[in-house]
Amino acid sequence: MRIESRRWTPGGGWDRVPGELPGAQLVLVFASTSACARAELFETMSAAWPLAEIVGCSTAGEIFDTQVSDDTLSVAAIEFRDTVVACSRVAIDAPAESFAAGTRLAQSLPREGLAHVLVFSEGLHVNGSELVKGLIESLPDGVTVTGGLSGDGHRFERTWVIWHGRPEEGTVVACGLYGSAIRVGYASLGGRDPFGPERLITRSAGNVLYELDGRSALELYKQYLGEHAADLPASGLLFPLSLRTAPDATPVVRTILGVNEEEQRMTFAGESAAPPIFVRSFATS
Repeated sequence: MRIESRRWTPGGGWDRVPGELPGAQLVLVFASTSACARAELFETMSAAWPLAEIVGCSTAGEIFDTQVSDDTLSVAAIEFRDTVVACSRVAIDAPAESFAAGTRLAQSLPREGLAHVLVFSEGLHVNGSELVKGLIESLPDGVTVTGGLSGDGHRFERTWVIWHGRPEEGTVVACGLYGSAIRVGYASLGGRDPFGPERLITRSAGNVLYELDGRSALELYKQYLGEHAADLPASGLLFPLSLRTAPDATPVVRTILGVNEEEQRMTFAGESAAPPIFVRSFATS
């Protein structure tokens, strides 16, 4: 396997001319929403890697080497020796469609030889937990899944998923990696410190949270945020919630996608309901 990494910035353009590996089969693109709006960038990538599946998503910060930047584009073109790539997409309009979208995606990928699936999803109108559940339940045993939801910085207005070298809204893309030669490793690490008492979710529906300990979850959350509450939902990126399904369970972090003042509810990127769930607020470490 060989990898060609490139970066584009508004002030400097491409760091190097793309196309060192014209035979690359997979190109992963991570870009700001402003970069996604520049058609010439995608025309350059399509010309540089004409044989590749060009996929990716908009972000809340682009990583290149050891740096994190805003309003840029990072790309990695991958040329495999023995691995085959096949990608598929589905449209999604609302969180309630998430499980079905995951199921359709899994069923649309060829099954023979499938080793791993990369997923890039619309970021504002999806239940990430249900999307993953739909994928896992419909994929062959032993197939692993990694990926994530697209972002648009702190704006929470629109996100893009890149499919066939073009940004789209309301889309989920899955790329299957095939063959016995591929080995995929993955891990996750959080960097946040908890604060506040643990509370019980007393009313929720899917990835929508209404009450904690019988109180309005949004009202309680705002009390902890103080002056930062005026910047919701953007400030929610800095203060996600930590959820546990049991007192001794491993916590998972859930990020806020939006708030509704009239209905006093908060929408998260993943499931907030299941068995009784215990919640703590988190602060950036």
